[in-house]
Amino acid sequence: MKVESLTNKEEVELRAKIEALGLEVTKVPSKPSEQLDELEIAKELDKLSAKLDDVDEMISSAMASDPQVQSLLSSTADLWMPVITATSDERRNFTASIEDASHETQGEKNSL
Repeated sequence: MKVESLTNKEEVELRAKIEALGLEVTKVPSKPSEQLDELEIAKELDKLSAKLDDVDEMISSAMASDPQVQSLLSSTADLWMPVITATSDERRNFTASIEDASHETQGEKNSL
């Protein structure tokens, strides 16, 4: 029973991390007050690439150290893969649907 509760806790934590990642990738950048030049755009792209590398490393190390992580990621890929591979317009739609779902969930909790 203890193993099952630990596994459930890890699954909940992993789901929370996946949800946080989903929220991170659906963020719409704020509009800059001035146009960015090519060098500034390149710097921003480098920062984003570094973040993606960090996420990739975290996922890879988690998968390597725990087969259950790989199983959970595989079984939930239909949830997180579309977010990662989405265009900016699709991400805006995800953001709207996440906010709608959040409001619905809050309503359900309040009615209980």
